[in-house]
Amino acid sequence: MKVNMRTTLFLLLVVLGLTGICITGAWAQDSASSVTAGTKNISVDDLIAKDPNALFIYSGAGLKKPVQEIGSSFTDKTGIPVVFNFQGSGALISQMQITHKGDVFIPGGTPDYRIAQEKNLVGEPQYLAYHVPIIAIRKGNPDSIMTVKDFARPGLKIGLGDINATAIGKAGEKLFQKYEIAKDVEKNVIVRTATINELVTAMNAGSLDATLLTLDQINSDTMDSIPLSDSADTALIVPIGITTFSKNIENANAFIDYAASDEGKAYFKKYGFPAYPDPEYEDVQP
Repeated sequence: MKVNMRTTLFLLLVVLGLTGICITGAWAQDSASSVTAGTKNISVDDLIAKDPNALFIYSGAGLKKPVQEIGSSFTDKTGIPVVFNFQGSGALISQMQITHKGDVFIPGGTPDYRIAQEKNLVGEPQYLAYHVPIIAIRKGNPDSIMTVKDFARPGLKIGLGDINATAIGKAGEKLFQKYEIAKDVEKNVIVRTATINELVTAMNAGSLDATLLTLDQINSDTMDSIPLSDSADTALIVPIGITTFSKNIENANAFIDYAASDEGKAYFKKYGFPAYPDPEYEDVQP
């Protein structure tokens, strides 16, 4: 992230915009390895001791709405409690590598899943839905942005996901490299965020002229959107898989199978994610 006055002011706006939002199920990043369940912090070890059947799911922050509903439905059907850690995929991989705790990994795209596989943190995946990148612009498009190439136009305020932390950041970098505009786009980037949700907050607040979001994240009340002509090249497949250190293998596999079922995928469709597989994205490979 660029450290300058403009970025500092921007981050202050984002923090103010996030005030009052409760991230249920987010793991605190400290040596105690604690879980935030509602407003009460308890250690992961204490929660496991309290209910050894409980599942701990690492999920990309941009998947929060459908994944939470899948978790609630799964618990209603099975009685198995589920607690989530919603953050950028890069942060989740780091936590898995350090703690070797948790049962299931659901990142925003297969590139991050492959990184976790290379680190021997997860097994073979199943596939749930598509994360489809899309251009988000200020309502009414006052800057006359028409394509992603316009992100390189001098003077625009662009926000992007962190390349190392988010699936949308990786997708954007691939796109900018394809059009050979990465250096010019970077000159306009005032912030890179650790989650896609922070980009949504910034667009809602009017702090950015444009960004890359995913189809499911567009808020039509505060922003307009422009489809990417090459969305089939930039779309990401959302994977799910068990961790190599899960101590609750049977329950973890049951959760994965439920999430990958037609019933589970229906929650993704509810929030604007095309369910996997989809003929429109048949060229997108895991």
